[in-house]
Amino acid sequence: MKDLQEILAIAREVGWGASDILRSYYHETTADFNLEVQYKQNEPVTVADVTVSQFIVERLQAALGNEDFAYISEETYKSQLSRKPPSWVWIIDPLDGTRDFIEKTGDYAIHIALVKETRPILAVVAVPEAEKLYFATKGGGTFVETRNGFVPIQVSSGKHIEDLTVVVSRSHRHESLNYLLQNLPCQNQKAVGSVGCKIAAILEQQADIYVSLSGKSAPKDWDIAAPELILTEAGGKFTHFDGTLLHYNTDDINQWGGLLASNGQYHEVICKEAQRILAQLASG
Repeated sequence: MKDLQEILAIAREVGWGASDILRSYYHETTADFNLEVQYKQNEPVTVADVTVSQFIVERLQAALGNEDFAYISEETYKSQLSRKPPSWVWIIDPLDGTRDFIEKTGDYAIHIALVKETRPILAVVAVPEAEKLYFATKGGGTFVETRNGFVPIQVSSGKHIEDLTVVVSRSHRHESLNYLLQNLPCQNQKAVGSVGCKIAAILEQQADIYVSLSGKSAPKDWDIAAPELILTEAGGKFTHFDGTLLHYNTDDINQWGGLLASNGQYHEVICKEAQRILAQLASG
């Protein structure tokens, strides 16, 4: 197997290539422009999702082979479900924020994570409309890359808890989440689509906290794995409300319950507060 830095270089190159393809669809410059929007479980899927999924998987497989790695994409995972989870798996979201892509908000991203056993050890999150790519390896820090090179990036620090900004979804909202957000000690909110773009906002110090609370559905492994690592390697934290780590490549692709991503400063305090607020809602 190649070493992690070699694998990272391949993943970064694939991320930039995928970014170029999505931008060609987004700006309608691709020769066969037609998004062909379909709906699966009430979520939109476009030809761009499928094209980029094939591009990422094929490029990674061509460079790295199938002996050491399995490949799970949002568009292909159902064919993998009957197999025993492999030790090394690429978990890929070719287009995180499809609704935002269709609605032209610009808040869409590409997630590429390499998971060993159940934890991410390498991640790339590309934000095509910002022309930026964030990457991290376990223990190696997080970097932001533009077409001109890359520099290390760190989350914010030194704010009072009431001054923190919560990044929230435009579309994935429900009563319990709204109640939770209304009762947190920090009330500044910024609406951003795509989990990758939300975590990028925290890295860019435009926000400090992201809260996910599953309702009838939950975020999937490919929504979270790559964003988690780029956040935690930049000094942030990403856990369940009870403080436990997230696990991927298990029997369940859903990340149920409450999740908190933050700049780390008040992480435990806000986790406890979130649990208290939800208990209050349940007893009310």
